[in-house]
Amino acid sequence: MLTKDNKWVLLIALSLIWGSSFILIKRGLVGLNPYQLGSLRIIFAATFLLIIGFKSLAKIPIDKWRFIILTAFLGTFLPVFLFAYAQTGIKSSVSGILNSLTPLYTMLLGALAFGFSFRRNQIIGVVLGLSGCLLLVVNGNFGQAQTNYFCTTLVVVATICYALNVNLIKKHLSDVSPLSITTGNFAVLLIPAIVILIGSGFTTVMTQTDVQFSVLFIMILGVLGTGVANILYFQLVQITSPLTASSVTYFIPIVAMSWGILDGEMLNPLQFLGAFVILIGVYMATRK
Repeated sequence: MLTKDNKWVLLIALSLIWGSSFILIKRGLVGLNPYQLGSLRIIFAATFLLIIGFKSLAKIPIDKWRFIILTAFLGTFLPVFLFAYAQTGIKSSVSGILNSLTPLYTMLLGALAFGFSFRRNQIIGVVLGLSGCLLLVVNGNFGQAQTNYFCTTLVVVATICYALNVNLIKKHLSDVSPLSITTGNFAVLLIPAIVILIGSGFTTVMTQTDVQFSVLFIMILGVLGTGVANILYFQLVQITSPLTASSVTYFIPIVAMSWGILDGEMLNPLQFLGAFVILIGVYMATRK
């Protein structure tokens, strides 16, 4: 049984996994379009979760299934396709940076719509984290031609979906096991994902070499970055608060930008300062 003492272990693990997701999406888009990428990601995750967690579906109370369905589409289905499409116009590191908006929306929606309260230090932490995020964005790659501002809006919409999702889980699904929630989510999404994949023209290109390499990257993303990560995330939500759980997105830009450096992208001093401010924000938001 995990306790609050394990929150840092979960935060670090999730940061490494999800921070690597953006470079995997980038590799996946080499041979796949956003619809193929998103649907394959869901299908691989669903297959993995149904293998290890099929029996856990029976543990979901009947009256909880409406929330399972709602969180499936808010927390997984929409963001998966929004991020896939967004990265056709922005870099993977920028996508990871924008993902840090999630704690801000989590706090606002939690207070306004779900009746959750937050301590002063948590509010300060969110503000610091967002400030660090803005430093990274303003001094990043937004001046380059390949950055598409419509795509950045898609990422913002995805972070709002994440914020709604984490508050719904905390309020309505805290008594359901993380494995049951995750498996239930993807059981709901499996058929829609298959329909989208068939309609995307995947069968006509699946034998191409670049497509097969891209599918391999998305298989890793689906199993590890979606299936395993969601189980860990829901555990984190249940043993802490929605705001603390969403603070994992503060670490994600650092991991995403590290991959960017390995992929030939360089950071300037103000971007390093932004990363440091983000870490301070995480500490403020999650400390007792």
